[in-house]
Amino acid sequence: AKMRRISMNGGRDSAYLATVGEGGWPHVQHRGGPPGFLQAIDARTLAFADYGGNRQFVSVGNLLGHPKAALILMDYPRRRRLKLLVEIDVLPADEAPPALLAAVSLPDAPPTERVLVLHVAAFDLNCSQHITPRFSARELAAQATPAP
Repeated sequence: AKMRRISMNGGRDSAYLATVGEGGWPHVQHRGGPPGFLQAIDARTLAFADYGGNRQFVSVGNLLGHPKAALILMDYPRRRRLKLLVEIDVLPADEAPPALLAAVSLPDAPPTERVLVLHVAAFDLNCSQHITPRFSARELAAQATPAP
């Protein structure tokens, strides 16, 4: 429940995904979308739609050989960081259950190529001491007060 309250409040619009390739080298990739792109499926499962990107398929390729990964979710305005250790299933969109595909599909987005289903093994909320507050344009606009 604590994980859902901290990270799944619908406000996070990005995550950093770390995978490991066959050569043992780590690879970190940004994943993002509109707030709420990462969906809580149940208490220990998250999922998100994966769209075509640079066509290198490094993260997806790594996951097919080594499904263990780490995610870092940053909440810069509130100076919170959530680290997740997960095992990820990569499902082609045409093989994903319709309810799962509907849960992760985003309005006005290109067709979903894959669904990444994250099974949470462990999580950790880190100290906020060295997190510099940052705000997206959306967050700044929500804080703005119209001039009289």
